[in-house]
Amino acid sequence: MENQNPAKKAQYHAWFHHHDSNGWITIAKKTEDGTFHQHHFQPSDLADELTNWLGEDVFFSQNTFYRPQRSIETVRQLRSLYVDLDFYLFNYDPSWVMAKLEHEFYGQVIPEPNLIIFSGQGIVLIWLLDPVPYKALPLWQAVQNYFLNELAELGGDPKAADAARIFRIAGSTNSKNGQEVRAEYRHDYKYELRQIQSDFLPELNEVLQPEKKRRKGRKKRVVQLFNTYKLHYARLMDLVKLVELRDYKVSGYRELICFLYRYWLCCYSNDPSEALNQTLTLNLQFSAPLPLREVKRATVSAEKAWEARNNEEANKIAIEQGYPGAGYNISNKKIIRWLDITESEMEHLSTIIDGQEKNRRKRIANMVKRREDGVKPRKEYLKKQYEKTENNLEQLKTILADNPKAKRHEIADILGVSVYRVDQLKRKLKSL
Repeated sequence: MENQNPAKKAQYHAWFHHHDSNGWITIAKKTEDGTFHQHHFQPSDLADELTNWLGEDVFFSQNTFYRPQRSIETVRQLRSLYVDLDFYLFNYDPSWVMAKLEHEFYGQVIPEPNLIIFSGQGIVLIWLLDPVPYKALPLWQAVQNYFLNELAELGGDPKAADAARIFRIAGSTNSKNGQEVRAEYRHDYKYELRQIQSDFLPELNEVLQPEKKRRKGRKKRVVQLFNTYKLHYARLMDLVKLVELRDYKVSGYRELICFLYRYWLCCYSNDPSEALNQTLTLNLQFSAPLPLREVKRATVSAEKAWEARNNEEANKIAIEQGYPGAGYNISNKKIIRWLDITESEMEHLSTIIDGQEKNRRKRIANMVKRREDGVKPRKEYLKKQYEKTENNLEQLKTILADNPKAKRHEIADILGVSVYRVDQLKRKLKSL
């Protein structure tokens, strides 16, 4: 592998990571102004296209997307977990870091990674997964953040932990120091996300398989964090869905939509620069996009609120003033009013809904449960009752014709009903 030319190294790296992928894979190259020139390829085209991209600062996505757009809400398959270790910020020696990982981390607090990318300054640990769909993103993020937290002492970068992340590809060059990026392949076993969670984050079982008894302490905090990520992700997806429902014609709401999107994505990804980039991308999808400068100006407070939310002193002050914490704690009621979300639109959303929509879904869920439990629908029930009554009337006619002096309790025994029901049937028979 070391003697191969850069193109071969890049192709093998891409194949090792994505040879059985489904969806779009992003290739990105950093330009002189620090932005990324991106293109998206299907797995079958990736190897051939890589030769046209190699050189300085070339990256590729670790997960795939269901359309050619790299963003949290377009994730198709979650194929890996990863942690970017910027240990050079602490002046740690690379060989010391590798030895520490080997003897104190692998198999103890984290599983052994499938491959390690030596990116020119730090390293990136990659764990390949049996692919899971985007609906597993909250669980994926919880495991991802656990790995990041465990590796914080070695320079784990919290800004490189979202599902749309790109990392350098082997065979490319890091322009900061001119070093070639290389990859070390350790094993090809693919982990199951739920198994990693079960082995290393068992406290999440009470969310995935709820227990009656609540647990306290660190486990409770991890569960709360998991639920918070679920909420932020669900709200992001609802916001994008709302834009789609309105056919991207959102004039009058553009600033607010961009603001909410940037804030929630900051909270979800902990990466303000990526949140801004994706907010700008969302804006470009509008039928009448805002000028990019206007998007940045209208949403800058979202990043400031996120920074306050992560500031211990700011949170303390907010709590003392009676708020749940710093940052924006926006209720569904406000969001619905601000965006003028209609009842019909709420039917397509998962979490930005009002009490009426909640009750509607509850009624449907209860109805489905009754069907599963064998309870018949009302129309079917009434039909059965009508048929039963008609049958009882025919039997009553026959009994009275054969024995006009039959007593009520005798008739009741024959029909298998109460004496009161016999009286009802007699009255009905007279009215016919």
